[in-house]
Amino acid sequence: MMNEKLDRLFSPGSVAVIGASNSFDKLGYHVMKSLVGNYRGRIFPVNPKGDEVWGLTSYPSLKAIPGAVDLAVIAVPAGMVGETLHACGRKNVSGVVLITAGFKEIEDPGGASLEAEIRDIAGRYGLPIIGPNTFGFVNLTSAVNASFTSEFSRIEKGGVALVSQSGGICHLCGFLAIEQRLAMSKLMSLGNRCNVDFPELLTYLVNEDDSTKVIALYIEGLDEPRKLLDAARSVGGGGKPIIALKAGKSEKGDSASRFHTGSLAGNHAIWKGALRQAGILEVATAEELLDTAKAIDSCPLPRGPRVAVLSGQAGPGMIASDTLEPSGLSLSRFSEETQRRINDLLPPIAIRTNPVDMGPAWYNPGNIIEILKAVLADEGTDGVIFLAMYASANLKLADGMVEHMKTADPFGKPVIACFTAPPGIWDGPIGALDRKKGVAILPTPERAARAMANLWKVNALANGKGVKTWDR
Repeated sequence: MMNEKLDRLFSPGSVAVIGASNSFDKLGYHVMKSLVGNYRGRIFPVNPKGDEVWGLTSYPSLKAIPGAVDLAVIAVPAGMVGETLHACGRKNVSGVVLITAGFKEIEDPGGASLEAEIRDIAGRYGLPIIGPNTFGFVNLTSAVNASFTSEFSRIEKGGVALVSQSGGICHLCGFLAIEQRLAMSKLMSLGNRCNVDFPELLTYLVNEDDSTKVIALYIEGLDEPRKLLDAARSVGGGGKPIIALKAGKSEKGDSASRFHTGSLAGNHAIWKGALRQAGILEVATAEELLDTAKAIDSCPLPRGPRVAVLSGQAGPGMIASDTLEPSGLSLSRFSEETQRRINDLLPPIAIRTNPVDMGPAWYNPGNIIEILKAVLADEGTDGVIFLAMYASANLKLADGMVEHMKTADPFGKPVIACFTAPPGIWDGPIGALDRKKGVAILPTPERAARAMANLWKVNALANGKGVKTWDR
């Protein structure tokens, strides 16, 4: 029943914005801005003071709206929320996004009392609530931006779902996703987690949401962490890797988490072991969370830890190699046949062993592509890091890679690439290449290497749990 309601909440046929406004300094204005022009369902502004909001007929109350309402986005003062939820229940609304703050996250004990009240009301009507104290959610698959940040509609549609306790982390990751072409299915801010929390969303995303292929979590602190871990273990066979960034590692971070979302972060050493036992890969930074999610969504998982590094210049290749080895990966040893092929394609001055310096061959993109193909065909190589720093001599390389991928079979092994160039030079072909399945493009050699290492760790976690479906 919960999953059915969540499905209507995230893919509604109609949305009521309670507190909709034409005034820029109201949250209801920005929620309307996010919906109008993007969302294809019916939008019902609710505001007792106006006849029209954002060019749409405004209704004085939820009750006055003709027909059904699937989702209600609430942006009214905290003291009005209880009455508004009763109206949602009587209207048989499927779910609520409660943007309003002023509940258990504040130091005033009255906030906790208000939150207990709204939880009771929601329970009476069986009403799932995202929030309170949330920025909302974005469902790129259904073009529903139920948040107060309209720019998130620019994120490309893909397979990564981010579930975060923090709206600020959603904003950080959402804008990085736009900048770095991370294609997402959903971006969700839980806020105070009134009655929809990580366990419910994990179960829904794994079992019900076909558009989501990889799940990224930002966790601060939970009142009942075991429920999250049990949920992760229970859905582990669903074929969707779960990665997590856990905040509150320090004493001060733990304290900040308590006041941000009204819950404790807890001892991080315990969290670290528990996440691993639940089959969740923990990462250290926001960029690593996104890089790993992008790599998993784009690339097949490596069948082993042996990696080939192909670089246009020796320096970036050495940096990538230095990052790989402490992460549990090794540089692959090429077979005699592969080495002979590389020797034929590179001039004598090049470094031909792994990591390979392909710089002298930049004038011939065809040779570079043939080296990549030869290395990928080598049974002793499980993945490739491909590094291309722009120089005038390799101007045609990115176009050649795109042309090759129009006709080439899928690589069958992960290729994580780093293309670095002045703005405007490789933008078009890099964007086209980044949208092809089988390859992921990241900004630096170190980030490419860490993402490759995490692909291997995800596969190791899956194999440890007997989850063969992750190796897709």
